[in-house]
Amino acid sequence: MIIQLEEAKQKLSALKEQIEELSESMGVPAAREKAKKLEEETCAEGFWGRDDAQSVMSELNTAKQIADSYDKLCEDAEALEQLIEMALEEDDESFTEEILSELAAVEKEYDQQNIRALLSGEFDKLNAIVSIHPGAGGTEAQDWAEMLYRMYNRWAEKSGFKVKLIDYLEGDGAGIKSATFTVTGEFAYGYLKSEGGVHRLVRVSPFDASGRRQTSFASVEITPEFEDDGTIELREEDLEMETHRSSGAGGQHVNKTDSAVRIKHKPTGIVVGCQTERSQLQNRETCLKMLRSKLAEIKAREKLDKIEDIRGDKLNIEWGSQIRSYVFMPYTLAKDTRTGYEETNITAVMDGEIDGFMNAYLKAKGEFLR
Repeated sequence: MIIQLEEAKQKLSALKEQIEELSESMGVPAAREKAKKLEEETCAEGFWGRDDAQSVMSELNTAKQIADSYDKLCEDAEALEQLIEMALEEDDESFTEEILSELAAVEKEYDQQNIRALLSGEFDKLNAIVSIHPGAGGTEAQDWAEMLYRMYNRWAEKSGFKVKLIDYLEGDGAGIKSATFTVTGEFAYGYLKSEGGVHRLVRVSPFDASGRRQTSFASVEITPEFEDDGTIELREEDLEMETHRSSGAGGQHVNKTDSAVRIKHKPTGIVVGCQTERSQLQNRETCLKMLRSKLAEIKAREKLDKIEDIRGDKLNIEWGSQIRSYVFMPYTLAKDTRTGYEETNITAVMDGEIDGFMNAYLKAKGEFLR
């Protein structure tokens, strides 16, 4: 038991050094300064009459949360260090279980704050628009696309994010031809950006009477949801709109008249659709909002000056260049080809347990940027 306490002391010592380094990467000093400045603003006369009062309070709360969560982590580490020292000095092994439990809690909190520190991208705080499309392969690929749709819904639910279905096209007999939905909550895009790309499934197909093993692909597109600031201008002559009857997973929230809208942006080939709003006009507005978000994200990613510089060839999906493989047969394994991270419990993964993949991606990206 004493050996365990000595090992815990060494682990905590190394962890405290990492926590100290975390202060800069999390921007704790800057957050403290910002919180102090914003608190002074909120105390100024007439503050609550300002148009941006709520926005300032939101910034203040975010800055305080960064500083407070870091301070608590430091306090917990200090308290644990004192407990370990006391147990060692008194040669008291009765504290061992409590110490190991507290050490695991501090390590977990450090990991969470470290991951949050890596969510420093320009768009990471924004909501996300998720679109899923099956690859070639008919019903089998469409079923795989629906499995991914369910996986992301389960993940969002477990992670405290809100999901709103925008567009859903049923497959031929099973699965889906496409699905688009928004995931709303702080850092939704920051976490989900790791999921963009081609996902590969290997299993014995339930749609093959011969019981043969098949490989299927589906693409996942993740776009940050931008507020319309007027910088993305859409010209009517560049838009091709069609209407159709809503169908699919929207249930009572789907209007069964010809109110569903699909809009194609002719210069880039981008297609967006919406069927869950109550009127054709509302569906059209949602489509335009999604289209602006997609164009703004591409424009920023490609560092283009004008929206006209975006070309459709940059949007093509290359099937087979998968970011992750999910194997159901002859063994069970989900493995990310970019980071090497893997999980053998494929059932848990398909039930939305994908934080490990996201965190591995963020950590790898953070190491690359250092």
